[in-house]
Amino acid sequence: MKSEFEMSLVGELSCFLGLQVKQRSEGIFISQEKYAKNIVNKFGLNRSQYKRTPAATHAKITKDSIGTAVDHKLCRSMIGSLLYLTTSRPDIAYAVGIYARYQLDPHISYLNAVKQIIKYVHGTTNFRILYSYDTSSELVGYCDAD
Repeated sequence: MKSEFEMSLVGELSCFLGLQVKQRSEGIFISQEKYAKNIVNKFGLNRSQYKRTPAATHAKITKDSIGTAVDHKLCRSMIGSLLYLTTSRPDIAYAVGIYARYQLDPHISYLNAVKQIIKYVHGTTNFRILYSYDTSSELVGYCDAD
């Protein structure tokens, strides 16, 4: 690669495109802790109470055409920020993807749902992905069938 590209050695990788990288003995940890905190502060939810789940578990997600309309620029900004955060946060990817579908004509219920995701992120800013040094290529996933 040195013959094709100009390269320099500046030390161990610690940050790349907003991703924080920590190399430990058990593997490589990827997170966006700083970015997650910035999102919470940007939308004024840093003093809000944490949520335990990124989306309400009892509500069916549908297009709300009855409630009060809200600023679509704010909602798009929130969803856009959360979409970038899903790079290192698969736990919010489903909820963010669902709400990204309904951002065309947002109403108050939509805004509250997106705020819930951000409140969840507020309580879980330290979540990270571990890429283990283990050479096994077995993919393990968990889900709740309920």
